[in-house]
Amino acid sequence: MKFLLLSLITHHPDPVTGEWLSPSERIREVVDTAVLAEQLGFEGFAVGERHEKPFLASSPPVVLAHIAARTSTLELWTGVTTLSLLDPVRAFEDYSTLDNLSGGRLQLMIGKGNGTAQADLFHVTPEDQWDRNREGYELFRALWENETVTWEGRFRPSLTDAVTVPRPLQPRLTIWHGSATSRESVDLAARYGDPIFSANVTNPIEPYAELIEHYRERWAAYGHDPAEARVGAGTAGLYVARTSQEAIDAYRPQFEQRLEFARENGLPGVFETIEDFVERSSALIGSPQQVIDKVLRYHERFGHEVMHVTADRGGFSVAEQRASLELFQAEVAPALRAAIPHRDAVAIPHNEAVAIPHSEAVTA
Repeated sequence: MKFLLLSLITHHPDPVTGEWLSPSERIREVVDTAVLAEQLGFEGFAVGERHEKPFLASSPPVVLAHIAARTSTLELWTGVTTLSLLDPVRAFEDYSTLDNLSGGRLQLMIGKGNGTAQADLFHVTPEDQWDRNREGYELFRALWENETVTWEGRFRPSLTDAVTVPRPLQPRLTIWHGSATSRESVDLAARYGDPIFSANVTNPIEPYAELIEHYRERWAAYGHDPAEARVGAGTAGLYVARTSQEAIDAYRPQFEQRLEFARENGLPGVFETIEDFVERSSALIGSPQQVIDKVLRYHERFGHEVMHVTADRGGFSVAEQRASLELFQAEVAPALRAAIPHRDAVAIPHNEAVAIPHSEAVTA
């Protein structure tokens, strides 16, 4: 199994001390955590994309470029890139540049995104977001894999013999499709033979397991080898301590802040107590063996081989967060890597580009 740290660069007061970091301090903290992730042996670090408060993650490629400059082996993930909001040409230019700067360490995860800012800032609505996501993906893929592209779609000006630079270092980029509950996202992934990444954060396991099963069914229906389907999954929280009670007591302030945030924003409260949260959510809060056992239970349902855990320390001190991550890497990760093999993607030759059926595209 492969392990990533992920941050949406949330900007809250510390739930224990009440301290507010400035935006500059908060973003730099995320970069420092990515450096620590490489030092501790995490395979990757992901930065999400959100365009409203309380998030500071409006420009993932900029943050990831800084992380690239301070690391050497860490995979650089997005989690997710909201192609429904972006011009695919500019997205290609940004991420191809990042791929070159990082020595080919980019891993892209795409999704439709969410939040009111999509309508307010980008005029993307629930009625057209799926079509925009699909069209953005198809054009982005065509630009990545072909030096010259002629294309016509609905949501941006057409292209005629367009040449985009810089050409990426990876001729065939792995694009993961992130999804919480959307069958549209997993169907798009299955159609093109791409992996999926289940959010696996808000609810108990059942809806996520059902969506992954749907993905595997669609994967087979599109004629792919069932053994080649790949799945990643998120988690709702992380704190590893020597005993379960120590971990729960330490995490309690963060859980209470999460409940308050949900109430303030009119979100449903799925888990009303921290004990229920630890028992029924994907949160990894407990002793090393408890965390190992929970991941293995989820793996029985998901069959996943990549997992992200939170990069944000919340109410923990820097020392407390580091101790938890160190314990995770010392005792949890080795056991799970041994139990669950990870298959790295096999590069597809540059001339085996995926066809683009939903829009008129001619590549050369």
